[in-house]
Amino acid sequence: MTTTAACIEAPSAGADLTKGTVTRRDLRPDDCLVEIRWSGICHSDIHTVNGDWPHDNFPMAPGHEIIGTVLDTGAEVTRYAVGDVVGIGCMVDSCGECASCTAGEENYCLNGMTGTYNSVDRHDGSITQGGYSTHIVCREDFLIRMPEVAGGLDGETMAAMTPLLCAGITTYSPLKHWGVGPGSRVAVVGMGGLGHVAVKIATALGAEVTVFSHGLSKEEDGLRFGASSYVATGGDAADTFHKAHADEFDLILNTVSAALPIHRYISMLAPDGTLVMLGLPPEGMNIRANQLTGRRRSVAGSNIGGIAETQEMIDFCAEHGITADIELVGADGVNDAYRRVLGSEVRYRAVIDAHTI
Repeated sequence: MTTTAACIEAPSAGADLTKGTVTRRDLRPDDCLVEIRWSGICHSDIHTVNGDWPHDNFPMAPGHEIIGTVLDTGAEVTRYAVGDVVGIGCMVDSCGECASCTAGEENYCLNGMTGTYNSVDRHDGSITQGGYSTHIVCREDFLIRMPEVAGGLDGETMAAMTPLLCAGITTYSPLKHWGVGPGSRVAVVGMGGLGHVAVKIATALGAEVTVFSHGLSKEEDGLRFGASSYVATGGDAADTFHKAHADEFDLILNTVSAALPIHRYISMLAPDGTLVMLGLPPEGMNIRANQLTGRRRSVAGSNIGGIAETQEMIDFCAEHGITADIELVGADGVNDAYRRVLGSEVRYRAVIDAHTI
């Protein structure tokens, strides 16, 4: 039997979000029905709602940072039971057969992973609807088991773990892939929703972390999150900030979606260092090949992580007491939260209380 769920949806590109309903499918054999408790607001939600990216389908319920409780299970579900607290991140399906999927990297599915929202369901062709809702149906293979934490499901700790299902795995995956550990020198460019989590995780992995941010307004927070130093890149420092850090970093995570003078950041890479793009600038980048060849440097990209790695990340963060710094918002405050995210006023992620939907 299908489930009608209340939701917060965008009726059209650029429109304010409003309350509506979505229909959740009847459970397939490997599905779980989840009652949503918390749903994070990601900057990519705002891009999608505003129609900044192609292939948007409206009306749309966004949201791919989800925590809730299993309410019902399909006949073949074996790993989860009614009452289990679970998370759902940026994807809800993949082909399961290609080289990426069989390697546990469903996020790089060669046949295209199915996004949690605004994506085509590979079984029935319907458009997926996300976590700004009271309920969602998801394959058990794409659920994350959430740990027991102080305050339980309804507590602020669990709410603050919600953004980890996107921001956490987006930063954890490249840190692990490029072997960050004790003695690693890591730079984090931008300290917003992604960047502040990157600082916490890199520090917990044992790295020496430097934050590069436009101004000094977040310096105290950056040091509190574990960074050993903080560098302002704007104003009078815009043309010179990189010079004191030439050849310094093993890994630079660029979490910024705005255009940057990328050659200055490349110059700060140590030999064999890598600059990883996590943000998605709207314009192309001008890269000077001699900056790469002279030190065997690399520029790479990374996109979330596989399900097993996401579970590993959640367990790591629980062990080290890592959560996002959040602001809780009700359903009636989501449009204002969007405006505040765009104005860099939220410190550092907004999470919707789904009980208000």
